[in-house]
Amino acid sequence: MIDWELAVSTGIRWARPGPQVSLGDARRTVAELRELAREVADPVQEVTGLISAEEVGRVAVVDRPGWIRANVDGFRVVLEPLVDQLRSRQPGGGSRTSVISGVGSRVTGIQAGLILAYLSGRVLGQYELFLPPDDTGESPVGRLTLVAPNIVMVERELEVDPHDFRRWVCLHEETHRLQFTAVPWLREYVQGLMTEFLLASELDPGAILSRLRSAADAMAGAVRGGDGSSLIEVVVSPAQREIMDRLTSVMTLVEGHGDYVMDAVGPQVVPSVEQIRERFSARRTSPGRIEQTLRRLLGIDLKMKQYAEGSKFVRTVVEEAGMAAFNKIWTSPETLPTRDELAHPGDWLNRVVH
Repeated sequence: MIDWELAVSTGIRWARPGPQVSLGDARRTVAELRELAREVADPVQEVTGLISAEEVGRVAVVDRPGWIRANVDGFRVVLEPLVDQLRSRQPGGGSRTSVISGVGSRVTGIQAGLILAYLSGRVLGQYELFLPPDDTGESPVGRLTLVAPNIVMVERELEVDPHDFRRWVCLHEETHRLQFTAVPWLREYVQGLMTEFLLASELDPGAILSRLRSAADAMAGAVRGGDGSSLIEVVVSPAQREIMDRLTSVMTLVEGHGDYVMDAVGPQVVPSVEQIRERFSARRTSPGRIEQTLRRLLGIDLKMKQYAEGSKFVRTVVEEAGMAAFNKIWTSPETLPTRDELAHPGDWLNRVVH
């Protein structure tokens, strides 16, 4: 379906170089990020009231090519159920089918590589949920990944204290690690939604053509500067849309929770947290025209809304009912907020807490 090797090579070829640093500074930055990721674990647990079921896991500090390779590995894991479904539906074959499949996989490989190249210069860190099996055949629980050149680039752009900024970023990513290791069902729930979403794809040629036309309209609208939908919003099938609502809700929650914790812990361990938050928020909301187009198409603007909406939800619930009451949210998938409840926290409180 996708030529992943071509996606990696395309992404690495088109990824922009990171900021110039000496070899000594690069090594010191990597060492500091690894140490900070371990240091913030206790403050995050204290604020959230969550207890990880495992020791502080692996921390990978990577460059942009390393981030691209890691995400391709994750995509392969996530897309495996859909690939198996497509293989089961593939006709007996023949050279013509093989040629068409080969050409199509190379085209999608190049497309995926270009998107990864763009994103590789913007992601500061992430908690990787989906990792390929290790040498023993077991799938690792997860890995906290920090993209060193992007962190250095942003701290320079914002002109903030580098050590405070690095600690601030680690707070957000450590919160994600804690969410998925302290809540035993959460990783499986998210993976299940993603698999369900992929298997609900409409593979009928007519439906695919209709989705492609919608995608072309979305691209044209984004280029014209309209408030159009992202590509994923316009190409989903009706069955997928309901699944995407549930997936968006849980991701809004975890992203907002990460943002809330980052600021709640911040004053304890990040002296300049207010300056960092102010400048970072201004940076998020002031992209250029080309950047605006790409962000809208790739759904990055939607992610920014998730940060804001999710953070507001968490803050409202904690202020009204306390962190212990908020943590009832992690009881089961049924206690997660719906999309409507994210916008109206009182409704979630009435349903789950009161």
